[in-house]
Formats: sequence, C-alpha cells, structure tokens
Amino acid sequence: MNFDASKMLSFDLETTSVNTREAKIVTSAVIRIAGRDVVKKETLADPGVEIPEAAAKIHGITTEKARAEGRPHDEVLHETVNAIKAAWDEGFTLIVYNAPYDLSVLRNLTGDFTVTGPVFDPYLIDRVKDRYRKGKRTLGDLCREYKVTLDNAHEATADALAAARIAWKQVNQRWPELKDMDSDELMEFQAVNFYDLAVDQKKYFEGIGRDVSDFNMSWPLQG
Repeated sequence: MNFDASKMLSFDLETTSVNTREAKIVTSAVIRIAGRDVVKKETLADPGVEIPEAAAKIHGITTEKARAEGRPHDEVLHETVNAIKAAWDEGFTLIVYNAPYDLSVLRNLTGDFTVTGPVFDPYLIDRVKDRYRKGKRTLGDLCREYKVTLDNAHEATADALAAARIAWKQVNQRWPELKDMDSDELMEFQAVNFYDLAVDQKKYFEGIGRDVSDFNMSWPLQG
C-alpha cells in the first residue's frame, strides 16, 4: 500500500514538558482526512500535575483551566491511542510533525504503545529532501516555506491540520516520488535518513562539547 494523502490521520499533542519521559497530555488533537471529508477532534485533559509556566506560555492552557475544564488524563490518552490504532487498521497514514516526540510521549504514558501502521513525518521529510536549505524548521517556518495557513500556532488542532497540509504538498507538489514508495519503503526511508542525520548532528554536538549521552538516534519512537 502506497501513501495516499487523501487518507490521513493527523495528530498533535500539547503537553506539560518537552521531556518525553515526563510529559503529560494537556490537549490532544486528531484530524481524520478522507478525501474531502475532514473530521476534527480536540480534547482538553487534566494532566493531574501542575502545568509549568513555560509550557502554559506556549499553548496557553493553565493548570487552573485544565483542572476546571479538562477530562481525566487517562481517558484522553486511551481515546487518542485507540483513534490512532483504528485509523491504522483502516489503512490510514498517521501524520505527525516531529514524530519521535509525540509518539514517545504516548509510549511512555501507556508503557506499551507500539507503531503498527505507517507514519509520515513532514518535519523529517523536509530535513531529508531539502537538507541544505538555511533557516529554522519549526512548524511555522515550514508553513511559510510551503505556503500553508497556520491558524493558531501551538493550538493542537491548528498544528495537526497544518502538518497534514504540508504532508499533502510534499507528496503532491514537491516530491511526488514519495507516492511511489509502499508503506514499508516509506517507513524505512524515514528511519534510515533520520539515523544518518542524527549521526552527523551528534558528531557536531560532540565537537562543540555538548552532552550527547541521551541523544536520540531512532525514529519514529525514541530509543
């Protein structure tokens, strides 16, 4: 089965921490795209811990708001995982911008989350296919590069929708050869290239004296 950009489940989390081992869900967005039918679902969770001020400044959700309006954290977690698994069972490709973060959060929270279907990471694809382009590659930067609308950065639904739009443009406009790969080939292509990029990046960080003892070398889940 080849990647079909008209059959995508785009997914994004806003969390309490950038550390995947500590992060709890604050909001989870899942957008199901089947042709012209787009179904969006965003759920606010009460993470059960204080939301650090630094995280709240990014996504705009305070501890007080999450406690007052959020659903139980584990319910949101399991609904999110179940939606992803169901989409894979139906032949959808999961779109995740910077997949090792969000998917590793799910694995660390559940203890047993595994990748059982195809994943397409627009951030990684951009790094691989346009490796020497200068500048940052935040979601906002890529939206400008691909001329995609980002309605409200760091709002989970907006981020997930923008990632899906970038993925669509990558395979339909920039690099249509990606559509010729079947799911296994596409997954291997991303994993191998992620590793190659990580090797170079790790060497660079070692050269400037940065600690690389916890450096991630694997995709789509952190090792």
